[in-house]
Amino acid sequence: MSYAFTTELNCTFAEAESRCRDRLAAKGFGVLTEIDVSQTLKKKIDVEFRPYKILGACNPPFAHRILQHDGLAGLMLPCNFVIQQQADGIVQVAAVDPVASLQAVTNAGVQQAITEIQAVVRDVIESL
Repeated sequence: MSYAFTTELNCTFAEAESRCRDRLAAKGFGVLTEIDVSQTLKKKIDVEFRPYKILGACNPPFAHRILQHDGLAGLMLPCNFVIQQQADGIVQVAAVDPVASLQAVTNAGVQQAITEIQAVVRDVIESL
């Protein structure tokens, strides 16, 4: 089982990030966390790293459904999306497959919700 959905875009890093945020918003997701990995690595250990961001996205109705069934499932939230610049100039956007990341949670209500979320996350990536 693959653990991610990925796509490659022939655009700038900023454009890929903007498109990702727009598609997430259109599907009811908000970006709750943002980690600029390249900036953090430069600041913390003084190394250069390619443009790389992790966006933690959450769809409140889905999160609420999941947490009602299993409060510990919050350990696997939010859905992470990675935007990274490849050496050849192509920008890769990837998202964790919610089914893969929450496979340890066996509650039927959680499983139903993550199957629905999986389709939405896949659609976000495919629509970029």
